[in-house]
Amino acid sequence: MQLSSSNPPGKERREGLAERIYQQLKQDIFEFRLLPGDRFSEGDVAKRMDASRTPVRQALFRLEQEHYLEVHFRAGWQVRPFDFAYFEELYDVRIVLEQAAVKRLCENAAPGQEEALRELLDTWAVAPAQRCYEAQVLTERDVAFHRQLLALAGNSQMTRFHDEIGEKIHVLRRLDFTQRARIDTTFEEHTQILQAVLQRRADEAQRRVKAHIEVSKAEVRKITLHMLHCARG
Repeated sequence: MQLSSSNPPGKERREGLAERIYQQLKQDIFEFRLLPGDRFSEGDVAKRMDASRTPVRQALFRLEQEHYLEVHFRAGWQVRPFDFAYFEELYDVRIVLEQAAVKRLCENAAPGQEEALRELLDTWAVAPAQRCYEAQVLTERDVAFHRQLLALAGNSQMTRFHDEIGEKIHVLRRLDFTQRARIDTTFEEHTQILQAVLQRRADEAQRRVKAHIEVSKAEVRKITLHMLHCARG
């Protein structure tokens, strides 16, 4: 029996095209090919992407909802000016959530929790010669590490909020893995956090999580300012 699609083929193609345009524009923002404050029109994007305005508009409004773009009716679109205060507030919320998570992990052992933590430790407690230094791979592993701390803590709402924050700061977060020294520090600090949790030292685990995120916040700000300066030339 042949199953019919619930969406017409034309609609599926438009949605797929809108997704491709969305991903490309988002990557352009992440890579500073589109700079904060840059203005453009739907027509500009449609011409560059060789697409009609409908999928372009869908992609642009999605990015606007995620706070990457601003729409100025009759004046086109603009990449949101960089608001470090906004991003730093998100990092501060991360600290609260992750401190709460490691405290729960230290105080409330659950079946399979220790095994999962030891698997994480095997990933991060490795010698420099065994470490991965590829930024994109490390960003994904870093996101997975922090997310798993939340997931293992057993509060689905905390995990959901943490995921939402992670998506919003992704534009900055990946910059933390563009320098070898920051990568080495990340491996070491993740290891220390996991060791403290496995030894049920809640105060130390919370202190290490806070310090780890605060240093990351400061470093990505410094790197971002440098990259923006270079991009503007």
